[in-house]
Amino acid sequence: MSLGMILLVVLALLILFGVLQRVLDRMALTDRQALLLVALIFVGGWLPDIRLGMVSINIGGALVPLGVCVYLFFHAGTGRERIRCLVASVLTAAVIDVISLLFPADPVAMPFDPMVLYGLCGGVIAWLTGRSRRSAFIAGVLGMILADTAIGVVNWTRGVQQVLYLGGAGALDAVVLSGVTAVMLCELFGETFITNSRHNNRIDQLADGLKVTARSHDGVIEAIEHESEPIYAVQWHPERMRGDLPDPFDGPDTTILFQKFSEICLAHKK
Repeated sequence: MSLGMILLVVLALLILFGVLQRVLDRMALTDRQALLLVALIFVGGWLPDIRLGMVSINIGGALVPLGVCVYLFFHAGTGRERIRCLVASVLTAAVIDVISLLFPADPVAMPFDPMVLYGLCGGVIAWLTGRSRRSAFIAGVLGMILADTAIGVVNWTRGVQQVLYLGGAGALDAVVLSGVTAVMLCELFGETFITNSRHNNRIDQLADGLKVTARSHDGVIEAIEHESEPIYAVQWHPERMRGDLPDPFDGPDTTILFQKFSEICLAHKK
């Protein structure tokens, strides 16, 4: 079984057991929607490609992941996040194209599967540049598609009439692997974003039952939560990090914290 297929199976199991609930919340997806997407990627990879002239698009390997990107793009928290994910996509594509120059053009001459190489590299680059789960997934998927498209366009300008295959390997393609890898890295190592934390005081030692959920680059605790009770706390000013008046400019819209607070209060009131 290929690495891409293994990842899809693992993802489906994690979704079924509720392990990825936080990831799905951040990506504005329900469990059913996520499982449906995994199924569409798997089944779509076996369906005939959509042919548009010299471009062949695989449904599961490119069209479904691209559709998810469009959905996530319009569900991004702020306009700045949309711009960041597009910039991250271009950077991912550029680095992938540079990496491809270092290896033989013929995949048979490579000592390893190029799908795995480019997929993993794309995922790592997307994670580093995307910063959030949404942006990382978009950058991983769109970056790989842009990289493949750029190579196809270069070949056409050189007179090489070669069909451009996007996501041709379906669920096994580097497009899927790159997007999934980027999101999993975000979950393992956390998202990064800029806040307006300007306090001189800070937490030195946590009380029993509390855990750290965010730190600054110099190790200062920026967010905590209780291990079993609905208790959460942040060190910055979320009320000043609004979408209409961002502080700092490159920070996310954290007013969603107040929405979550209201939902928790209503749930416990019932």
